[in-house]
Amino acid sequence: MEELAAEVVVKGYALIGYGAAAIGPGVGIGIIVGNAVQAMARQPEAAGMVRTTMFLGIAFTEALALIGFVLFFLV
Repeated sequence: MEELAAEVVVKGYALIGYGAAAIGPGVGIGIIVGNAVQAMARQPEAAGMVRTTMFLGIAFTEALALIGFVLFFLV
């Protein structure tokens, strides 16, 4: 019985940890997009290059969230 309670507590901590870890990529994506919009507003002729770089940054940042999601299931 005690082992089951310990397992529930560990899974609860894992859930809280993933929720907290999801905040980081959310903030990161917001910063990336905000800076990309600002860069495109300052230099519209470089919008294509900025957009490509922005999507790469979003993909890498989102990968961190997916790694956290996988770790949540492994615990």
